[in-house]
Amino acid sequence: MSSLVPPFTLETATRKVRLAEDGWNSRDPERVSLVYTPDSRWRNRAEFITGRSEIVAFLTRKWAKELDYRLIKEIWAFTDNRIAVRFAYEWHDDSGNWFRSYGNENWEFDATGLMQRRFACINDLPIRETERKYHWPLGRRPDDHPGLTELGL
Repeated sequence: MSSLVPPFTLETATRKVRLAEDGWNSRDPERVSLVYTPDSRWRNRAEFITGRSEIVAFLTRKWAKELDYRLIKEIWAFTDNRIAVRFAYEWHDDSGNWFRSYGNENWEFDATGLMQRRFACINDLPIRETERKYHWPLGRRPDDHPGLTELGL
């Protein structure tokens, strides 16, 4: 992902968003952490995170709780070294309760293309299993699977 460096174009910003989605859908905290600067700062809901080791710990906790996690991200806006995205992901807890979590993220990148700041606002909507829209096998979303706009989200 670091080959996509600022200043962004629509093409490079869109590619950066898809690569981020692919990384998070891997549910591999170590892999995901490598696209952030060593001292990256996050706000995720009400949690404040600094650095790769805290990112790994956060994502490990997240994916232990949010089971069968599947995510779709979509570019909202971009500028020189910043990208705004909207996203929705589906998951269930260990009691089998399903949720669709909606949110927005603001990203800021350093000159090498690593994310140095990530600010996320997220809301969880309980859904019935029959209301799920994401049915691909765990991992990367297939290229032919609809995105957020096509799904009406």
